[in-house]
Amino acid sequence: MKSIIQFKISQSEGTYIAEGVDLAIVTDAPTLDALVVNITDAVELYFKDENILELEFSPNPSILLNYEIPQYA
Repeated sequence: MKSIIQFKISQSEGTYIAEGVDLAIVTDAPTLDALVVNITDAVELYFKDENILELEFSPNPSILLNYEIPQYA
């Protein structure tokens, strides 16, 4: 049973983009603070009307964000 929902965070043209690693969830926002709110809302919507245990997630999973730092020349 999974206890962590993991997201990869990247930035493109001033927009932060979050992509679920194990779940098909993608959202974006102009700031990291707004992105955290969007991720939380997106996860809630993803699991709405679903049996979270049947999807093999613990009842209260944590959300882990990995931020990709772009390399500059």
